Amino acid sequence: MKKVLMFLILCTVVVSGQHNWSAFKIGFFSPQASDGGLILGYQGGKYVDEYIDIGWSVDWFNKNYTDKSLANQFNEFNPGISGEVNELRAKTNLHDIPIMFNLTGYFDAGRRLAAFASVGVGAEILLVFYRDYQNPDEDELKGAFDFSWRLSGGVIYELGRRSELILEVGYHASEPSWEFEVEDDLGRKRVFERKYDMSGMMMRAGVKIFY
Repeated sequence: MKKVLMFLILCTVVVSGQHNWSAFKIGFFSPQASDGGLILGYQGGKYVDEYIDIGWSVDWFNKNYTDKSLANQFNEFNPGISGEVNELRAKTNLHDIPIMFNLTGYFDAGRRLAAFASVGVGAEILLVFYRDYQNPDEDELKGAFDFSWRLSGGVIYELGRRSELILEVGYHASEPSWEFEVEDDLGRKRVFERKYDMSGMMMRAGVKIFY
């Protein structure tokens, strides 16, 4: 009797544990603001039932690039300065960190295979190292924030009793920005807006682990 009771307790723990999961993802993200590059992500969730789960996610995208649009604005503002200097002023190193809450639905697609569709909403944290206008050899740090949303879908393949392979394609939307004022050699001032359109497509793969 004790053995049967212990077995039932163990089964209960395993089944309830299967409702929680974590996923680690890696892939390619191509936002409008910069060239595409590597994106890393972590996601956690809990099943409401066998077809729906809720959870949260955090991602990290880093890119070094020259903001050509801003460099052109600097050229128009101060045409006497060489384009190379203004390109140096427009150099940017950004770290994009979306933190989102997600709702996901699952659909049977075959033996050990399921399709899913997910919607996410949250906040975008953008940390930007940019060049000071007056001293373009020096870096300045600025943080920007914005609302973000994401639509994604893909397939999940069951690797084992407690692990799955994820293949995902999605669209992410957000546009953090801020304004700043610069002054040229003649004392003229102008307000520029640094806008980072972080909207774009992403393709990722990952591993999902139940616990």
